Amino acid sequence: MRITGLGHAGMFIETVGGNIICDPVLGPSFYGSWFPFPDNRGLDWERLGREADFLYVSHRHRDHFDPRLLERYIRKDIEVLLPEYPTDDLEKDLRALGYENITYAPAGETIERGALKIMITPLRAPSDGPIGDSSLSVDDGSGSVLNQNDSHPLDLERLLTFGKPDAYFTQVSGAIWWPMVYDLPLDAKQNFARLKREAQNKRAMYYIEKVDAPHVFPMAGPPMFLRDELFDFNGTGRNGESIFTDQKQFLAHMNELAPQYDGHLFVPGTVVTLENREIASVEQTLYSEDELRHVFDEKWDYLEEQRATRQQELRDEEARRSPILPPEEMLAAIKEWWEPLLKKSRTIRLGVGGNVRFRIGELDMVVDFPKAKVREYAGEECIYWYTIPADLVSTNIADHEIDWSNSIFLSMQFSVGRSGKFNEFLTTFLKCLSVDRIEYVENWYQEQTDQTEDAEVGDWIVQRRCPHLRADLTRTGSVDEEGVLTCSMHDWKWDLKTGRCLSTSGHPIRAKQIDPVTEAALSEAS
Repeated sequence: MRITGLGHAGMFIETVGGNIICDPVLGPSFYGSWFPFPDNRGLDWERLGREADFLYVSHRHRDHFDPRLLERYIRKDIEVLLPEYPTDDLEKDLRALGYENITYAPAGETIERGALKIMITPLRAPSDGPIGDSSLSVDDGSGSVLNQNDSHPLDLERLLTFGKPDAYFTQVSGAIWWPMVYDLPLDAKQNFARLKREAQNKRAMYYIEKVDAPHVFPMAGPPMFLRDELFDFNGTGRNGESIFTDQKQFLAHMNELAPQYDGHLFVPGTVVTLENREIASVEQTLYSEDELRHVFDEKWDYLEEQRATRQQELRDEEARRSPILPPEEMLAAIKEWWEPLLKKSRTIRLGVGGNVRFRIGELDMVVDFPKAKVREYAGEECIYWYTIPADLVSTNIADHEIDWSNSIFLSMQFSVGRSGKFNEFLTTFLKCLSVDRIEYVENWYQEQTDQTEDAEVGDWIVQRRCPHLRADLTRTGSVDEEGVLTCSMHDWKWDLKTGRCLSTSGHPIRAKQIDPVTEAALSEAS
């Protein structure tokens, strides 16, 4: 088996049963904001498209699903391996591009093509992808790999029934706009960014230790930001206000904490060869060692060179945007689109619980979640306030883009402020702007209210399932001396003395402290 890095989360897996091209992306993605780091244009995309037998797109985010690349390089009769998701948004996108040879991959079931075995493990929570992220397991007898990309599976035991991978590829640098675009003082951004990087590292290490593969390849980020207004957000930020850890930085972190694992740099052109379930070689075919030192050790110089030579790509992207709608037309279009969804979103409306302001070019509007109304802003008190370029919103309206986090928010070409904590319900609504998604999310939230099973975590009895995404807290939870529970999946925290979530509005937890006297008496009686 041979695995070639394609940039970001992309890889080309050559096996005895056929070649799988995974998440191929050239970008730029998210309205021209994200470029793969390092530059992956030097790969032989014509050959990769010609020699691929299977296409796997893990989820719908545009740093994994690049329609322009697919149309240019990937033939239409290729067999597409489609994850089993609760909504068919990704399938519709692929069929719109002309892909009809689709194999539906049942969740957690093995697909066999001769000696080749493939398993796709999808996630379906509102925040996954959203409503869709997945990992890919591949085994052809000579070796096995787990391509986890961005996914954060809760049931690792089920995923690992496929077998312990010989090589493990996983995200270490998250995709989020917090805290960079928020209306915060620089010192607050620096602190929040540091905490976010630490949480990302902790989560990556959790998976590395649970999967326990001998060889680890960090991937799926970070991006390059080549727009002038975003340039300082590259990496950990010009002023330490950003969250993007690069591959080399994470490898140093992993080597310090867990030297028992062999970490390898995986960039465009890296070729990993597996023989007899061992790593036979890891070679860099696109970049020399001197070039890689320049990329990672002289990063700002490298980024400046990229910015200077790729401005035409940004101009081309801007030229593809839709004409800006007049304010009254934009308000009418959003009102017609969103109000029926708001009426279906009882749990979300209660969870948001207030007004949200959107300043979009000349339009100043408010979304009244309690009343399920969209109207012009009239001075109401708001819990969140967004400022978004009008051409981005006009393009989303023209395209009827149902996931604004997968377009506007990850572009980071906006600003936002809030009073109080992060509100997951608001973000979920803006990811789920279709009837199918809203109905699924509302049902999903209702199912989360059934938290009847309790378990022991430290000196506390708590509900076994995390109120956020139902992770098993006996495996992902830890309690400190102050009685604060942390779930390592997304670093959410709860004050167990009150049950209050410290990370966002809502999502309380059921908990009580174990009485040491009663516990001792029970132990003696038994």
